[in-house]
Amino acid sequence: MTVAIEMGHTTAGAPATLDLEELLATRLLVQGNSGSGKSHLLRRLLEQSAPWVQQTIIDPEGDFVSLGDRYGHLVIDAEEHTERGLQSAGERARIHRVSTVLNLEGLDAENQMRRAAAFLGGLFEVARDHWYPMLVVVDEAQLFAPAVAGEVSDEARKLSLGAMTNLMCRGRKRGLAGIIATQRLAKLAKNVAAEASNFLMGRTFLDIDMARAADLLGMERRQAEAFRDLERGQFMALGPALSRRPLGLRIGPTDTSPRNGTPRLMPLPESALEDARAIILAAPPPETVRPQRRSSPDLLDQLMAAKSAALEIRPEPAEPQISAEDLAERRERVDRVLRAILAQPDAGFRVIGVLYQEFVVRCRIEGLASVVPDLPEFRRMLTRARAGLGSDMAAGDDAWQDVSVRASLLPDDMQGVFMMIARAAKEGWPCPSDAAIARAYGSHSLRRARRLLTYIEEQGLIVCQLDGTGRRTVTLVELAWATAPGDPNAGEVEQGSLAL
Repeated sequence: MTVAIEMGHTTAGAPATLDLEELLATRLLVQGNSGSGKSHLLRRLLEQSAPWVQQTIIDPEGDFVSLGDRYGHLVIDAEEHTERGLQSAGERARIHRVSTVLNLEGLDAENQMRRAAAFLGGLFEVARDHWYPMLVVVDEAQLFAPAVAGEVSDEARKLSLGAMTNLMCRGRKRGLAGIIATQRLAKLAKNVAAEASNFLMGRTFLDIDMARAADLLGMERRQAEAFRDLERGQFMALGPALSRRPLGLRIGPTDTSPRNGTPRLMPLPESALEDARAIILAAPPPETVRPQRRSSPDLLDQLMAAKSAALEIRPEPAEPQISAEDLAERRERVDRVLRAILAQPDAGFRVIGVLYQEFVVRCRIEGLASVVPDLPEFRRMLTRARAGLGSDMAAGDDAWQDVSVRASLLPDDMQGVFMMIARAAKEGWPCPSDAAIARAYGSHSLRRARRLLTYIEEQGLIVCQLDGTGRRTVTLVELAWATAPGDPNAGEVEQGSLAL
């Protein structure tokens, strides 16, 4: 079934439609100077296609948050979330097919690039089972895929440009249809713009941009002057989803509007010059000292607080009458069941809910139905097991109690990796490879494993070092445990998997 989205009317007065299914396969580039109507065009496209396809909008100015009230988009304020949190949000939005608006308003250019890259990475790296069709709209795309380096760091630029390149070059097979809008084609990275097959070109004045727009539309250079004469909301269209020949069209009205409308002229207030002088030149308010944001947590305070809280809320044994021998035997049997599950080749990449269901069934078969741990306790057991620790070792070693407290400072899905590294450091084993870390984290992505190590180091829990041969050593802060040098690129078979 063909879904035709009505974008407005052609210059001849006929309806101007866009083939949504063709758009999903061929992507779209929108170009126009400020005030040409790009955001209005994107809003029209999003409103008309909202009932048909999942959407996400990378919104640097907060112009599209009003879609949440009218069409049910989930508005995510990027300023309130970490990069890791936004990556997870992108993955979950894709899995649950929720349309979203990533509001980057209030962030500086570098943090906008980093957070947008993290969110796009989550959309892109989701498992194949969740490659549903999705429109990914990036407004002001020149901010996220600049043609030349700017004032931001090289790392932020590479992350953002890589995410945009993945979206436009490799996103089609994953169901991602990139729609990018830019004020100037000359400011947009060519390898990103070149992947679009549909074009909507609005008003522009600079010769270099007019010439490039004419080339994209297959127009002669002498016809490029026409782009100066376009009115607000008028665009020249070309592409398999729009028209096989350059076609002029005017974008139709929208149901929603941006929070910040176009500025209107209004009369100046009437006030006496002396009153204005008293107001404008009044003494400035006293300076307030803004608290400095710490790059890493105060570990001593947090560790002591966490340890105290753990001692206060530690639950009483559910069965105080059980003997020590029976308790040890039960722990060994439960650990045996868990080890058998984790010995399966795909166990490191299955979701916890599925693993827990199999764990419960196997415990019942072993006659342990009355003492099956609940899901939160199973998560803790799984974390210890992936680190290579049994229940007796984790509970009976004071040093591991300190490791557990430190691990509790991290998100639940990272604690197993930290404890795996801690065990390697305590035993003097080689540092786990990226492949072993990725498996313990439940991922196939080596890049994600490296980002995970960087995150744990940023929290002040570990220090990573590379020697002259490229081998990695990880030292645990304050415990002074250090792994032996290990090859980050080694496979699990070569190094021995510490995750099981």
